[in-house]
Amino acid sequence: MKSQQNQNLPTSMFKPFYSHLQFTNALSCIIIFGCGLTLGIVLTFHLQNLSFNLDFTRLDFSPTQSLQPPPPAPQPAPPAIRVGLAEYLKPAPVTHDMEDDELLWRASMSPRIREYPFERTPKVAFLFLAKGPVPLAPLWEKFFKGQEGLYSVYVHSNPPWNETEPEDSVFHGRRIPSKGVSWGNVNMIEAERRLLANALLDVANERFVLVSETCIPLFNFSTVYSYLVNSTQTFVQSYDLPGPVGRGRYSSGMFPHIKIHHWRKGAQWFEMDRRLAIEVVSDRTYFPLFQRHCRHNCYADEHYLPTLVNMKFGASNSNRTLTWVDWSKGGPHPNRFVRNEITVEFLERLRDGNGMRCEYNGKATSVCYLFARKFLPSSLDRLLRFAPKVMHFN
Repeated sequence: MKSQQNQNLPTSMFKPFYSHLQFTNALSCIIIFGCGLTLGIVLTFHLQNLSFNLDFTRLDFSPTQSLQPPPPAPQPAPPAIRVGLAEYLKPAPVTHDMEDDELLWRASMSPRIREYPFERTPKVAFLFLAKGPVPLAPLWEKFFKGQEGLYSVYVHSNPPWNETEPEDSVFHGRRIPSKGVSWGNVNMIEAERRLLANALLDVANERFVLVSETCIPLFNFSTVYSYLVNSTQTFVQSYDLPGPVGRGRYSSGMFPHIKIHHWRKGAQWFEMDRRLAIEVVSDRTYFPLFQRHCRHNCYADEHYLPTLVNMKFGASNSNRTLTWVDWSKGGPHPNRFVRNEITVEFLERLRDGNGMRCEYNGKATSVCYLFARKFLPSSLDRLLRFAPKVMHFN
């Protein structure tokens, strides 16, 4: 019995200890649970507060954004400006840097459709082949006055002369890139082709008149313009002349392209239409023959155009010139007129054809000359005095 009591004694002694340990464990679990619960509550509150702050921030900026002006509505693109043929129809500047071969190539271009797809007013191109200035310019100024849009002016003068005309002059800025010209030399034809080529760059130029610095008009602009624009023919003097100053100037080096029966002579002062002008600047067959074989006493300016026109365009040519020249005194140069020779009667006689009858568009007329030469600068004052009365310059 005593031994059994002794065996149960340790168990009874440790019961309070185990009970205390269980209480401690339970209390620890309660504390941990309470801490976890408290942490959960704190975190939940904190997250709710953060979400509120974010919502508040968004709400706080929304009114500011709504007060900003709305972006501008896109503007419609401006309507495109139609260019069409405007750039092509614009006359090329007279002062360019093209070489002769470039210029002639550019001028030789021609549309094959004859009808123009735009309203076109034909102009008359006046080609002044001058040694230097145009001393009779004041007379020409009166001639051109009030006729803007119906004419063009081009001046070829020897390079040493480079002075400019007054800005209000029709000759101002109208000097083309020029090269030296010698009397009777083939370079005179080169200058004529240069003038034609520059004038062809203006598609409105329909008729082309070659004049010199000593030429004068015999009629007012309206008469000259109507005569040229309404003509069915060109005016290049061309005739066959046996003898040393005619056929005698022919060179066999031009054979077989030009035979002696083709050879013609005539005045260099021409008037032609656009079609013929394009053919002249495009000629690479006959003009090179004149450059090689028409030298010294040949005088290419008296033979090139008359021969070319006779061979290729004779049917549409009148075979006469519109520029009157006085050869009555003989010699290599025509008569020159000074101040005291200029009278009303003299000018009236020239206007009446100087007794000559000719044909215009199939009908006989006494108006055979529209221009005359050679008038020296001393004749200018009388020409200006008589022009309103005789030539009807208004």
